[in-house]
Order: sequence, then C-alpha cells, then structure tokens
Amino acid sequence: MVLRNHSCSPIHLILLYFCISAFASLADDTISGNRALSGNQTLVSTGDNFVLGFFKPGKSPRHYIGIWYNKVPKQTVVWVANRETPVSDPNSAKLLISAGNLVLINELGAQIWSTAVNQTSSVNSSLAAVLRDDGNLVLSDGSGSGSNPRSGRVLWQSLDNPVHTWLPGGKLSYDKITKEKQLLTSWKNAEDPAMGLFSLELDPNGSRYLIKWNRSQGYWTSGAWNGHIFSLVPEMRLNYIYNFSYVNNENETYFTYSLYNPTIISRFIMDVSGQIKQLSWVNGDWNLFWTQPREQCQVHDYCGGFGSCQNALPFCSCLPGFRVRNQSDWDLNDYLGGCVREMSLQCNGNGTGSNGRGDRFWSVSDVKLPVNEKQLTVGSVGECESSCFNDCSCTAYAYEEGRGCLVWNGELVNLQRLNEGDGNGKVIHIRLSASSQVFSASNNSKGSMIGIVVGCVGVGLVIVAVVVGLIWRRRRRAVGNSKAVEGSLVAFAYKDLQNATKNFSDKLGGGGFGSVFKGTLPDSTVIAAKKLESITQGEKQFRTEVSTIGTIQHVNLVRLRGFCSEGSKKLLVYDYMENGSLDSHLFYANETKFLDWETRYQIALGIARGLSYLHEKCRDCIIHCDIKPENILLDPEFCPKVADFGLAKLMGRDFSRVLTTMRGTRGYLAPEWISGVAITAKADVYSYGMMLFELVSGRRNSENSENGTVKFFPSWAANAIVNGGDVLVLLDPVLDRNADEEQVLKICKIACWCIQDDENTRPSMGQVVQILEGLMDVNVPPIPRSLQVFVESQEHIVFFTDSSCTDQSSQAKSNTSSASTNSKNSALSSKG
Repeated sequence: MVLRNHSCSPIHLILLYFCISAFASLADDTISGNRALSGNQTLVSTGDNFVLGFFKPGKSPRHYIGIWYNKVPKQTVVWVANRETPVSDPNSAKLLISAGNLVLINELGAQIWSTAVNQTSSVNSSLAAVLRDDGNLVLSDGSGSGSNPRSGRVLWQSLDNPVHTWLPGGKLSYDKITKEKQLLTSWKNAEDPAMGLFSLELDPNGSRYLIKWNRSQGYWTSGAWNGHIFSLVPEMRLNYIYNFSYVNNENETYFTYSLYNPTIISRFIMDVSGQIKQLSWVNGDWNLFWTQPREQCQVHDYCGGFGSCQNALPFCSCLPGFRVRNQSDWDLNDYLGGCVREMSLQCNGNGTGSNGRGDRFWSVSDVKLPVNEKQLTVGSVGECESSCFNDCSCTAYAYEEGRGCLVWNGELVNLQRLNEGDGNGKVIHIRLSASSQVFSASNNSKGSMIGIVVGCVGVGLVIVAVVVGLIWRRRRRAVGNSKAVEGSLVAFAYKDLQNATKNFSDKLGGGGFGSVFKGTLPDSTVIAAKKLESITQGEKQFRTEVSTIGTIQHVNLVRLRGFCSEGSKKLLVYDYMENGSLDSHLFYANETKFLDWETRYQIALGIARGLSYLHEKCRDCIIHCDIKPENILLDPEFCPKVADFGLAKLMGRDFSRVLTTMRGTRGYLAPEWISGVAITAKADVYSYGMMLFELVSGRRNSENSENGTVKFFPSWAANAIVNGGDVLVLLDPVLDRNADEEQVLKICKIACWCIQDDENTRPSMGQVVQILEGLMDVNVPPIPRSLQVFVESQEHIVFFTDSSCTDQSSQAKSNTSSASTNSKNSALSSKG
C-alpha cells in the first residue's frame, strides 16, 4: 500500500498499531488469547495443507471439530476432537483456550471435549493452539524465545492422540511407564466418527502390530520387527515412498514413518471395513497403495451375527430365514448389527423338550463354517442333528468327516459364502422356525415345478419340430455346429478348425505348450488356433477350466474366443493379432521398422497391468509361469496382450517336463524354479523383470560375442544403475538415444527390483503398475546376489558357457548375434 499526501493524527496511528497487533495475534493457523473458533470459521496451516474447523460427515446432522486436507477437493477428515459427543449448532459452539486447555463448548454452554492437560502454571494468554503444516494441532505454553505464543513447550498434540488416521510423522506407541497404548480406531460408519469396533495397536511383547475386533479379538498381525521390516509385511522392503522407523527404548516403543517426497499426500487409516489401508491422493482420487487383511471376509465378525460374508460386492447378506437388523446402518456399510430372525423359534430356550418340534433345519452349502463351534462325540450325522434339535440353545450343526459333529450356540459369526465348486465348501444346517417362509417358499417352488415341467413338455414338442427344421441350416455353416459355452466361448468341432486352418498348414509359432496356426472362419474372422500338448485332463475338467479362463477379460490379455476338446485333440482359439509377438519387433527388427521408446514404455505398462489383473483381480490368483516376449502379442495399435495366460491353469503346476522343451523360457526362470520351492506370483515378476531388460536393449539378455563368450545384459545394466552411469548407453542402438532418460532409468530400476533373488523383495505387479504410472517412486535397487559375481567391469560383463547350450533357432538384428537363453540359464547355474 502507498500513502500519498495524507496526514494521520496520533490517535489514528495508535489505533492502526493496535489493529495490526490484533491482526497478528489472530493468525489464520492459531488460536490464542481470547480468540474462539465458531460457526464456519477455520484455521488453515501456513502452507495451506490442512484445515481445522467444524464439519458434518455426509448427510449427518451432527457437527464435529476436525482436521481435513485443504488441497483435496473431496473432504477427507484426518482427526476429530469430539468424536463421541457431536454438537447440533456450530454457530453457538466454541473452540477456545480455557483453564490452561483447549476446550470445546457446545450450544448449551457445556464443555464436551478438552485436551485435558494437567498444568496450572500457564495463564490462558500465554497458551496457543497452532495447526501445523503436517496436520498436527499443537497446544504450547508460549515459554519459547520472546514468549511467542506459537512456540514453547508442547503440552498436547493431535498426532499423539490419533483417531482413525495415522499421518506421516505420527506414531502408534506403547508407553512402558504408564502402560498406555495409542490406538488407531475406525469410525463407526462413513457418517459417524464415533469409536468403531476395529482398532490397530502395538503389542509390546511381540514387537508387532495387531488389528483387533472390540479391542479383544485379534484377526491380523504384522509379524515381529526383525530390524528392517515387520516379518509379515514384505512390501516394506520396497521402500519406494515411505521411510520407516521402529524405536524401542526404556520409556516407550513405537513405529513411525515419513515421506521421502513431502509433496505427496498420503495417509494410513483404520477403515470402517476393518482393514488398514495406505492411500495416496493421485489424479483426483484416493489410490490404494496397500491393505491388510487383503480379503474382506478375513475381518472378524464383519457381517455381524447370522450374516454371511463373500469376497465380492455386496460383501454382506443375511442367511436364509433372517433379515437385516438395522437397514440404515447397512446402507452406510456398517454391518456389525448383523441379522435377526424373521420368525422366532418355537423352542424358546427353556430347556429341551417336545416344544422344539416346531423348528426345522435349513441346509446351506458351499460355506466356510462359523467360529466358536463346539464338538460333540456322536456316532452319526443323524445323532448330531438330534443333539442340536433337543438343545434349545443350539442354532446350527454341521457334520464333518474327521471332526465329527459340530454345533453352535447363539449367533453364528464369521460364516463365509464360497464360490460353488470351490472345493473347500462345507454344509451347515441352520435352525429355523418350521413356519419360516424359507420352507413354504421351497414347498411352493416344488408345486410350481410340477406345473412348469408339464407345460415344458408340451412346449418342448413344438421346439423339437422347429429345431429339426433348423438343423440342416446349422450344418451348412463351417462352424455352425459349434456351440456357445459360458456365454461368449464357443466349443468348436475339430473338423471345423481343420477347415479354418487349411489342415493346420499356416504355422505362426510354437513352444512347450504346443503349436499355433493361423486360420479364417467362414465369417472372415481371422483366428489363431493353438494345438495343446501334454494335456491330461478329462473332457469335463478341461471344459470347466476353459470356461473359467474364458470369463477373464482385460484389455491387456489376449481374448480367448473358444476351444475344441475331442478326445486327445484339445485346442484353444484366440483372436489373431496382426502385429505378431513382441520378440519379432525386438530381436528381428531393422533400422527402418522398430518400436520407438514411447511405444516400448506403454508396452511395459500394458503387460504389467495384464499381469496385475491375473495376480490380484481374478477370483483365484493366476500365475502365468511363462512370461517372455514370445507370449506378448501386439494388436494393430501395438497395445500389448499377454497370451497363454490360462495355460498354467490348464497344465497344472508340474511344469518340470514341459519347461525343458520351451524355447527361450529358461532365460526367464526365477531362482525358486531351480531350487524346487513352491511357485508364487513373484515368479512372474522375475520373468517380467528379465523381459524389461530386453525391451530396453532390443536384444536377448544373453548375447554371443565375437570371441565365443556371452555378455549378460542385466549385469551390465545393474552395474550402470547402481554406479550412476549413463543409462542411455543401455538403449537399443536403433533408437539412437532418442528416449526419456528418466523413464529408461525407472524401467531399469524396476527390472532390477523384479529380479531380486529373494522373492519377498520383489514388488508386486500392482506396485509396478503404480511406479510406471508415476504414482510411486522407485529407489536405486541393490544388485541381486546372482548378478554380483558378474559385476567385474563397468563396461561389460563376460562369462563363458558351453556352446552346446546356445539357441540356434533365430537370427538377431544386424548388430547383434543370435540369442542364447539356454546359455544364460547355464551361467546362472554356474554361479552356484
């Protein structure tokens, strides 16, 4: 402001001074002196990161004092003061400093919340409550330099009193002096921040974290701290975004974390779902980084008494003969109230007797049995039923081979519905009133069924006549007698595929699972038919497996169009990809026809998305077991399609014989294949990492040199990354260094992480997707132990192999020699 030709009287100057002083004392991030916060007034932290004020969650009429993100459009509350005692009128309520504390006064003038600091030495004028830029609300006594009310001894802070959100810099601790624990406790539901039943706490005896139900029943543990990570949270090894610290001293034990990049908005919450979740704000939404337990139904008593849980939406439903206890709670995803009987039992719990004859049992199959069962010693299922029937407190029974008679008294808790045919499903018999509509509906359906059958017989005769007239038209189609299976899949006749492929004359390629042939259907659709080898399943099992695979749809998975199963003749029919497989564009391209860097980066991202879908989004985790460039197909827009993703499921887990015949596969095998341990999805991660190196270099990882030795590209790349070399020298020479250097470095780092010897150190494919999308950072990886032996030169790594192992099946591009994946595997073996 500029003042020109104005004179100010002394009184005006004095007033101006006091105005400026008053304004300074009412800083936007501070409550001090006699200032009170009310109505729609707020505090905003100095960096505009957080806001404190009154809010009401969702459609709730209740108001609370809370802290939320200022830069997140979707209001996300991280801390609540009066979570158990809301106010009705925020305009009449006040947050102020009184009697040495920060207190909240409701519309009736009653104190409903306080920082409860036991100190009397400081007067109100010297106290200050400041909202800091890390989301921490701090009450201090102003004893710092110059008696600044915003500095001094910290009397209380919100980070030490978390609600459901654990912010970076905060901690969850156990005080060894007072024996008190800091808990992270869920909201009751999405519109009620009152204390829910799910909590996360530190177990000082086991140096581990536990999620508990009702502060008593534990259902998840982090495992003990081993000096680097919690043993059952291997994702911590990746350490891309968070810096973790575990402290254990004579006064307290606690765990805390911070962000390597402070500009990232991230939070850790105890969710109303009973799961702990780490989320980051990216591209206008909260993205889930990590959650435990992974499956919703692993949360104890999530659906309440007599509710059943399934790991798909909707998660909760009531058992037959029961209804929702409180629909309004269920609408807010609060299922803890469970379900109640639609009709009361005739046996009223007054002991055993004939009055129980008014009840019956309803059987529910394909379930995981509830908890808290009691085992009875009886000789048969009939005796088991009678024992439950004659005990008025018995609400259900089951009879299991090996365990015998199991009965339940009171509410059924943690009953889970499994998919039909899961193989682990049990049958439970639930006690209901004989007058229940469940039984009457069943009887009515039987009567209706008789009428339906009679009517269908008549209609069927008419249909038969029509079908006979249409058969000749169906036979005229080359694949007309192929029938749909599971909606979109088609069961092809073998002779139709013979005709479509001209007796399998146009071979596209082949491998250990069989050979692929190009074909054309009568409607001019071009297909790729794969003749499978070493398939031993029976007809029914094969059809079941194929139908399951056929339901898996993703833009980065090749579409299965149909199949053929006639005796030993088993084929899979896919959409034809005119741009062929990735290996043809990497290893056999020329200087005028090659993949540019942007296309390669999008291919890497697409493959990761496809594998993430197989590993994490399907009903059952599907491990591909054969990731290599030959199994990545490219559509007309060069969108990658993971092929053969169902063959692992079809072939079973014993690949030992098949793998020896797979060209190129041995170079992508994770160490655990060789050691003979059980294979997990991390085996695919290893293969993906090896393939990333080839995507960067445009050549096989193992390459013959002029003197007969073999250069191993991953060792060269890992050495360049760790030692900060020029990563663009790793690029395919045809790209002429024309690439985004940060992207090249990122992909090489990911590749090194993916091929770590310890599978627990490798990232999941979901995390790889997040890194490639820019949602997560990636640190410099350690050189895998299996590569360290070869890191002897910063320019190139050379080792010798038996020439008999080299792959003679292909000719590399002009500036490379033929690839040898077998020799690479020999080199890995030779390291011991």
